[in-house]
Amino acid sequence: MYGVSKMEYKTYLIVPKERIGALIGKSGKVKKKIEDLTGVRLDINSKTGEVDVVYNENTAANALKAKNIIQAIARGFSPEKALHLVSDDIYLSIINIQDVIGKSKNAMLRQRARLIGTEGKARKMFETLTGTSISIYGKTVGIIGPLENLEIAKEGIIMLLNGTPHGDVYKHIQRRMQNIF
Repeated sequence: MYGVSKMEYKTYLIVPKERIGALIGKSGKVKKKIEDLTGVRLDINSKTGEVDVVYNENTAANALKAKNIIQAIARGFSPEKALHLVSDDIYLSIINIQDVIGKSKNAMLRQRARLIGTEGKARKMFETLTGTSISIYGKTVGIIGPLENLEIAKEGIIMLLNGTPHGDVYKHIQRRMQNIF
């Protein structure tokens, strides 16, 4: 029988240059961990921030997981939190703040501050109430968690961005979380 060569495919992402170090990790440990867990190969250009996820027909399903892990790291999550995305029941959602509030720079700064809270208390409260991980980076809010929890966190974040008081958002989240258990 003749040898069969496996076709390789690529999917491409751009990672902010300041996040490339987190993606590669000390001595390449994070990159290697992503490759080991997903079976894909990562080609990273640290000068441009371009990342190719190289996969074949056997690793195609895991290529999406690798891409989500990379996106999570690019959006400010620690590699440890981003690696949870290798699990079949953990998802990533990214909210563009400008899509909710518009492009005003002052509004962006104010709403980011509301999402983070004093000493990070609002972000921590969202994480505690919803069982998710949240990263506010640039013009985005990233959420990692189980699908139902993620949707509730996303709903609460959008409510907060639209001006709903923190206390009302937390009560809403608590009611919604009670309905999934």
